[in-house]
Amino acid sequence: MGDTGGRPPVSPADPTDPKAIPLMPRLALYSLAVCVLAVVAAVVSFVQGSWLIGVVWVLLTGLSSNMTWYYVRRGRQDTSVTS
Repeated sequence: MGDTGGRPPVSPADPTDPKAIPLMPRLALYSLAVCVLAVVAAVVSFVQGSWLIGVVWVLLTGLSSNMTWYYVRRGRQDTSVTS
């Protein structure tokens, strides 16, 4: 079937290099995608005149953006502890 084992996170070549960009954790990328899609859905809802549904999408945008920041910070803390 498929490989069910998890992959270790890919780290930059030299963790002491200040120019190395830390990779964003996968959950942070997923929540960022949800955030962007919720913003688009909110705009579409407001343009179509459905302000109540638009408010719900705005609230979902706030939740997913907070999740993105949480997972980014947690990923940075994990890499700083391991290096």
